[in-house]
Amino acid sequence: MSGLVDALVIAAVAVLVITRQFRASRIDGDRRWWLLPAILVVVALREPGILDAHHPTASALLLGAELLVGLATGAGWAWTSRIWSAPDGSVWCKSSTASAAVWGVGIGLRVSLLALGAAVGVHQDSSALLLGLAGTLLVRSGILARRAQSLRATAPLSGAYGDSTTRPAGKERV
Repeated sequence: MSGLVDALVIAAVAVLVITRQFRASRIDGDRRWWLLPAILVVVALREPGILDAHHPTASALLLGAELLVGLATGAGWAWTSRIWSAPDGSVWCKSSTASAAVWGVGIGLRVSLLALGAAVGVHQDSSALLLGLAGTLLVRSGILARRAQSLRATAPLSGAYGDSTTRPAGKERV
């Protein structure tokens, strides 16, 4: 894939993820939470230029740092997301303002890594950014699935008596 297509894929996934993070979304019980990160990894690894041939050690270190930043961003994003159980037993999540701060720090660190690589003379392909984004999404989805599973385990199976009826809060008369 060309660099332009990679950049468009990265931008599209980032816009999709960032715009959806501040809307309440239901966490499904399915096991496909890893599918989008897996697709991003396959797209990233299809290209041969993930490591710079002239600076293999420096590019490997930058790639490792990119992956660590991605994993830390995903974990921070998942732990700062609000998660709750609806009365019907479904589990929902929504990112908080702290999640936006985590994203900001993660993007800042990624830009710093790109600048460091450019200063050292290491050619960095967009595949490293795709791998970092895949790590972010994988860790976030995994932690949220785990948190949702533990929340489902503690949720009551049925509501209390009278939960479905609404009554005024005033005094009852016989």
